[in-house]
Amino acid sequence: MKYKQFDRRLLTQEPLSTRKNKVVIDRSYIRADSPDPKMSPENKATVQRLARYILDARDKGAYVMLAFGAHSIKNGLGPLMVEFIKRGWINHLATNGAGIIHDWEFAYQGESSESVAKNLPEGRFGIWNETGLYLNLAIAAGAYEGLGYGAGVGKAIEEHGILIPSEEELLSRIEEGESPETISAAADLLRVVRNAGLKAGWLEIPSPFAKYSLQAGAYRYGVASTDHPMFGHDIIYTHSANCGSAIGRAAERDFLSFVDSTSRLTGGVYLSLGSAVMSPLVFEKAFTMAQNVAIQKGTPIHGHHIAIVDLGEIKRDWSRSNPDSLDFLMMDNRDFLLSLYHELCSMTK
Repeated sequence: MKYKQFDRRLLTQEPLSTRKNKVVIDRSYIRADSPDPKMSPENKATVQRLARYILDARDKGAYVMLAFGAHSIKNGLGPLMVEFIKRGWINHLATNGAGIIHDWEFAYQGESSESVAKNLPEGRFGIWNETGLYLNLAIAAGAYEGLGYGAGVGKAIEEHGILIPSEEELLSRIEEGESPETISAAADLLRVVRNAGLKAGWLEIPSPFAKYSLQAGAYRYGVASTDHPMFGHDIIYTHSANCGSAIGRAAERDFLSFVDSTSRLTGGVYLSLGSAVMSPLVFEKAFTMAQNVAIQKGTPIHGHHIAIVDLGEIKRDWSRSNPDSLDFLMMDNRDFLLSLYHELCSMTK
């Protein structure tokens, strides 16, 4: 049975520079030396306890994972998360598609976050050429190079551009590739390159605000930063350069990277920051996969600590992975992460 499909080539893609944005990163980012935020004594005690768990995990060689929603990036926490990476306090970061988009837009133009209420009725919401083109290209090019979603974008930001292979190289890989994955990744990138009308060679993509980018920082320091998208949720799917199979390939790699990190959680810490959907849903699948193999080896995952931070009431049952401790903090993600950073600094002087 055939069904009709919308032709994205019919869309008028507008320049990103013409969009009005609500957040300017160099004004709103959270500085590591900002004053201690105010919080209840109970939350303060919990943050102090989590800091000790993180340092204990580092000493044991266990993993500390931080999953977060897109608002953490919109709230200017990307540079502070990079500080956690640099100090060896975080082994794995995970977010959703919107988190990656805001991070890239901040790096590219220093601004992000449009008015959905204004642009949606006008048919302009998310229809921005540079965001759609460059992110889809970064994902497809990264997948071709064996990278995941987050690393592909981080690499493009860190290197201020993407190397476009020639059609001859890509066709050769398609015809003579050593594995189905190599062949498919080459075909995906060829499709993106042709749809976008790109020439072979270095494509410069300026990132004048790359110092604010978490994805670039994670790529620079070699720490896993994974993306867990849901198809159709993000504005990059509106662009004709979008390639579903490239998205799937990169996201699959990121998910399996997440599972691998979860398998190293014995004695470790899992922090979920303002992500009521992506984080719990991905974690429960990753944990059961990791635990399945760990039990076969006779070394089940245990002794891990979980902390859930959100502004609203936390309704999901996080106890099913049987953590040693489970903390819920109803507080602003900026206050939590800044306070945790200060506690870790004070404990490691």
